[in-house]
Amino acid sequence: MATFPVINLEKLNGEERAATMEKIKDACENWGFFELLNHGIPHDFLDTLERLTKEHYKKCMEQRFKELVASKALEGLQAEVTDMDWESTFYLRHLPESNMAEIPDLTDEYRKVMKEFALKLEKLAEELLDLLCENLGLEKGYLKKAFYGARGPTFGTKVSNYPPCPTPDKIKGLRAHTDAGGIILLFQDAKVSGLQLLKNGEWIDVPPMRHSIVINLGDQLEVITNGKYKSVEHRVIAQTDGARMSIASFYNPGSDAVIYPAPALLEKVEENKKVYPKFVFEDYMKLYAGLKFQAKEPRFEAMKAMETAVPIETA
Repeated sequence: MATFPVINLEKLNGEERAATMEKIKDACENWGFFELLNHGIPHDFLDTLERLTKEHYKKCMEQRFKELVASKALEGLQAEVTDMDWESTFYLRHLPESNMAEIPDLTDEYRKVMKEFALKLEKLAEELLDLLCENLGLEKGYLKKAFYGARGPTFGTKVSNYPPCPTPDKIKGLRAHTDAGGIILLFQDAKVSGLQLLKNGEWIDVPPMRHSIVINLGDQLEVITNGKYKSVEHRVIAQTDGARMSIASFYNPGSDAVIYPAPALLEKVEENKKVYPKFVFEDYMKLYAGLKFQAKEPRFEAMKAMETAVPIETA
């Protein structure tokens, strides 16, 4: 079986650059996921972030989650639950403007570290988008520009904890879905696994690796590359022991950005081959909100139908 792609970013600076770019290309075309090592974010900084996230969960979120489990009678499940997830989460927005100051219960240190982490990830996301451009034969900066609405990209973080679950066969940590947005950067627990992706009809574990950042591609990159790169279905399996931490950051288009396949990639497309739709990102998100845990193809079809009804001008 093919092994999950792990990319050492340091190798881009030497004679192994071409081979590393090829590995990134293969991961984008055949996996929709890859794991980054030596990504430039210091290990001790990630250790601090992990410690603060776990402390915050213990102090502010754990009791709330226990109360939720009790109120929803999730303790001794007999039948499978398909409309809920076994996770405790909160969301932070960074761009176009931050809501960090409005989130209660965060210590000053945690706010400061999260803010710094967001800046580091924003820089890494933009570096990765340019590597994708290079592999796709698009001009440098094309993808960043494609994501740029009137106020730049949308960027936010979902902080999740997946506590031990007594009935992991009856409820998922997070149900299977593809991500709606652009490029996703995940800092996950180094010890407790649970994240899986669907490849050729099989669920494959995304291995926990200390200090790595897991990258996956969202629906918008599938559209812009006209299906050359694919967003891939993934899920989180609840575990009976060990709490899993997950900090997923979403570098997405601005809400008013118009998304469509890159013209340079359509030059080689035969007449009868499918071309992905053109739409405003916010319209896609409205549709996604109600259909997140369903297949992505009908979402693309719905946007195609809207496009036919109301053509969108691009500047």
